[in-house]
Amino acid sequence: MGAFLALASILFLLKGSVVMAQNDRFTTVAEKLISAVNAADVQAIQKLFNPEMQKAVPEDKTREFVTSLLQANGKITKLGEVRIDGRTARFPLTFERGTLDMVLTLDDQGLIAGLLVVPSTPDLPVPERNTTLLSLPFRGEWFVFWGGATQEQNYHVNTRNQRRAVDFVMCDPQGKSHRGEGKNNEDYYCYGKEILAPAAGTVVTAIDGVPDNPPGSLNPYSGVGNCLILRHAGVEFSVLAHLQPRSLRVKVGDQVKAGQVLGKCGNSGNSSEPHLHFHTQNTAVLQDGTGFAPYFRSVRVTREGKVKVEPDYTPVRGDRIQSAQ
Repeated sequence: MGAFLALASILFLLKGSVVMAQNDRFTTVAEKLISAVNAADVQAIQKLFNPEMQKAVPEDKTREFVTSLLQANGKITKLGEVRIDGRTARFPLTFERGTLDMVLTLDDQGLIAGLLVVPSTPDLPVPERNTTLLSLPFRGEWFVFWGGATQEQNYHVNTRNQRRAVDFVMCDPQGKSHRGEGKNNEDYYCYGKEILAPAAGTVVTAIDGVPDNPPGSLNPYSGVGNCLILRHAGVEFSVLAHLQPRSLRVKVGDQVKAGQVLGKCGNSGNSSEPHLHFHTQNTAVLQDGTGFAPYFRSVRVTREGKVKVEPDYTPVRGDRIQSAQ
């Protein structure tokens, strides 16, 4: 395995607990805020605000907001599942007389830096798996570095839209993902390999121009890096991320065919070494999606030294895979 992904395996095994801690951070503040709102305790709400919010929404405006909210909807009776995008979280709220969403932004000290109560976004259906027939989005044999349904197999599982995401690399027979010391992207076996459309669909997002990272350097400010999102059918979308800059061969609105070359494997975004990130989710809006298990047809799988062809395959960490078609 590559030096940087090998190190990342140690770090990313901790990421699940980090994500859970982040969820708890938002949920704790949200619960305190709800308690204060239900009690119409303006001073308690103000204590949850950072200084900028206290200036922007002083006590009189806070009191007006709380009074109108409670009069229109009644008290808040339930806090729904959080969806987090960076420093902002979105919670569904159930009131005595309706539902709304709360959008909450926290600063580095865990104080409220932004607060909105907006009409609810209806939950989209979440498939258990894809019904669209998917093929592996590459040629040749690749290695499943992260994949599966458990936290031990897959550090993505605690991130709502990526909970069944997969990270693919290429490895030599000794299990290394690069030649030599792996100091350059070109040293990595998967770097520059063509990435293919897993199924027919429409390009709904195309991000290009994000520079590749030197191996070992992460760019969390552009997490997915160069990325494509394809709509296949209904609420089935596939996301292909960390592509090489200026390698995309398609644009938003293009219709693609299964197996069509979309771009090349790169090391852009929040990526420590060249690899392909792939996941399926139920909406084109990356941060609002809920992930579900991707299944690929006709895959030759090498697992624990045994080889078999699986007609309906979902990636599991440690597998060596290639198309059997």
